[in-house]
Amino acid sequence: MQETILIAEDEAILREIAKDYFANEGYEVLEAADGEEALHLFQTNDPALIILDIMLPELDGWSVCRRIRKTSNVPIIMLTARSDEEDTLLGFELGADDYVTKPYSPPILMARAKRLLDSRRRQPVNAVHQSLSLGGISLNLTSRSAAVDGRALHLTFTEYEILVLLMKNPGMVITREQFIAKIWGYEDAGDDRTLNTHIRNLRIKLGDKSSLITTILRIGYKFEDPA
Repeated sequence: MQETILIAEDEAILREIAKDYFANEGYEVLEAADGEEALHLFQTNDPALIILDIMLPELDGWSVCRRIRKTSNVPIIMLTARSDEEDTLLGFELGADDYVTKPYSPPILMARAKRLLDSRRRQPVNAVHQSLSLGGISLNLTSRSAAVDGRALHLTFTEYEILVLLMKNPGMVITREQFIAKIWGYEDAGDDRTLNTHIRNLRIKLGDKSSLITTILRIGYKFEDPA
């Protein structure tokens, strides 16, 4: 089935270039020139992925991301100016999964999008038996859902991927390099604060269970094995 991409970009030329790249790859593309239109298209369609510029008129990208995250964990790639590092980190704090700096190469944007889409559609081979449960945290790898002591967790795409990687390797230190390779799939995922921000958001959502994720200074993180 044809997947739908929502591109929210107020610069018509950039939006058209991105649209052509995705359309040529077989995706259906929805276009929004401002934040209000982006929210409307999201609410009236079911996009598989959203490409969201920060500096949108009417409603900025941060506000759009915040509202989408109230109801959906659809993968979001934010577009940000190269010099605005704090903008990038704020986007992650609000629930963005990845970012691409402007001016960007359309093939790079396509590669980032395909990584998220491929991971999102990938299903376990033995779906009935694919679940994880440690220390009161439960993951259903088929539905990509998570819960703490039976309470549903609303995780972003990237937060979920991080938790899966940690829980599949209890007691094992996952280095920053391993996180970048496994979660982002490329060498340049920003500085250490990118991963740190996602981990912080994940810990907040885990509440009392946040202590199960331990920081290994200057190396990475590990999930404490309750056993």
